[in-house]
Amino acid sequence: MSWPIGSISFNVSDAIDILATALLVYYLLLLIRGTRAVQIMLGLFALVVILAGSNLLHLLVLATLMQYLLLGTAVTLPIIFQPELRRGLEQLGRGRLFVRDKVAEDQIAAEQIRIVAHAGAVLARERIGALIVIEQQTGLREYVESGTALDARLSIDLLLTIFTKSSPLHDGAAIVRDLIVEGAACFLPLSDNAIAVDRHVGTRHRAAVGLTEQTDAIVVVVSEEHGSASVARAGRLSVPIDDEERLRRVLAACVRPSRRRSQAEGGLLANLLTRIPRAQSPQEQLRT
Repeated sequence: MSWPIGSISFNVSDAIDILATALLVYYLLLLIRGTRAVQIMLGLFALVVILAGSNLLHLLVLATLMQYLLLGTAVTLPIIFQPELRRGLEQLGRGRLFVRDKVAEDQIAAEQIRIVAHAGAVLARERIGALIVIEQQTGLREYVESGTALDARLSIDLLLTIFTKSSPLHDGAAIVRDLIVEGAACFLPLSDNAIAVDRHVGTRHRAAVGLTEQTDAIVVVVSEEHGSASVARAGRLSVPIDDEERLRRVLAACVRPSRRRSQAEGGLLANLLTRIPRAQSPQEQLRT
């Protein structure tokens, strides 16, 4: 069955072809989001624009140079994108590229919250400063690369060891994705928002708020001066929390694993719909 559109015939197979291509591009963009690959793709796009402009203006020398440059870049693409290609093929082999296991991911989120809350409470009790970042939908690869890559299994002992004052990794943030500590001693952007951050708080708190202003990450910051933990989310900092159970509840309310995962699974339309502003209920707001 086909539908004539002017002089072009459009049928069901064409619609399926367009839909499949759009889905493939969408999941490829999800795969490289938050990594250096995004900047590399922008650089390649800039080269293509320069090549098109040079051909349009008949700049033969520049066009020839761009053609050879793009050809050499195309040869090195598998090397440049090796981490992303490996992760994508691994997810495809496990059947997780298009289908998510909600139950398993909720269990992972619950275990992650338990470990981070317990480690945060212990560090606060011992008055050891710490920054623990929980990655959400926005990738944090550029911040991981600013510190020391670990790719280690998340555990209470590992977090306590990282932030021990004698550890070379204690000065900076630990970034956690699922049950993996991706990096430690990572540098975070500082916030300049005088309203969201009390002028009397230290650099750790400003870094926690600064990261949450630019990403959807959740940050647990432990003050060695006051012996308490706070949670930063969406550019806001909670009041000090000195109870492990309360810290766990606040983190659980912030992460909301089922909703976060379902939005990621809903596809392009669902993700676009989630960007429409809406009023938050009192239960969804961070207790301050």
